[in-house]
Amino acid sequence: MLCFAIEATAHTFGCALIDSRGNILADNRDMYKKEDGGIIPLEAAKHHENVKNKLIEETLKNLSNKKINLIAYSRGPGLAPCLLVGLKTAKELTKEFKVPLIGVNHAISHLTSGLLFTKAKDPVYVYVSGANTQILSLEGKRFRIIGETEDIGLGNALDKFGRGIGLGFPAGPKIEELAKKGRYIELQYTVKGMDLVFSGIVTQAIQKFKHGISKEDLCYSIQETLFSMLVEVTERALAHTGKKEVLLIGGVAANKRLCEMLKIMCEDRGCRFHAVPLKYSGDQAVMIGWEGILEYSFEKRNDFDKANIYPYERTDDVEIDLTSISKE
Repeated sequence: MLCFAIEATAHTFGCALIDSRGNILADNRDMYKKEDGGIIPLEAAKHHENVKNKLIEETLKNLSNKKINLIAYSRGPGLAPCLLVGLKTAKELTKEFKVPLIGVNHAISHLTSGLLFTKAKDPVYVYVSGANTQILSLEGKRFRIIGETEDIGLGNALDKFGRGIGLGFPAGPKIEELAKKGRYIELQYTVKGMDLVFSGIVTQAIQKFKHGISKEDLCYSIQETLFSMLVEVTERALAHTGKKEVLLIGGVAANKRLCEMLKIMCEDRGCRFHAVPLKYSGDQAVMIGWEGILEYSFEKRNDFDKANIYPYERTDDVEIDLTSISKE
């Protein structure tokens, strides 16, 4: 089975071709960026409209003599204007190729594709992206949330801090680079049981910047503080579940310091650490296509006229089945 997939939840519009054996035939994407401030949903949606035809064309060049069997799109969670561009595009392609249509959960796609991209089998999942920060375990046919952010996602926390000190969007890579030259300045540390709170720390760090603390020291300190909180909760999740693997997924998985801290913790506990490869840690359509194939294989379908977007759909709302297909 060959799936044409579309990702359009937030800053990235992506198209991909992936088959039911996990072979990636095409992966094209374009990211909305700003020099100052964060994502403006309508601007991001306009960006998606402007780049989608070019990306679709580039993707279809890799079709060769193969036949598309399925169209998959990200139905949520995400920014409604962006999601609507993805839905509209998916419906247009569904009509053109006369194949089934399936909408999948963006967060679930990150999780299930983590098993495709790594050797993890039954891990504790650490999902950290712009809008999401969750520690999860697959129990039965649902991902159970063991711990999560009570306010903003870790990626958004870093971007908010970056905006506050003039780094633009996205700020994560710039923070990581500046942190290499910094030293530790104490910031508040807020873990509530298995949950995390980031926004107060961000506010405190921005205030310290206004009072003359260097960008380098604050970038180093905010990384060390936020990542330590995440590692603490992840370690307790391992103890609670008895699992022996950690899988780091989502855009913030690209941060080498976060990977290093989680790896050290896992080694101390005799556990294996896995991180999704950098190329697939952020938003892309390959994961949407893989999840579309998984769901189609256990007979989930979308009525074309009822296909919709779900901007607030939670990870633990979705029933999945990973036994239906294998990358082998």
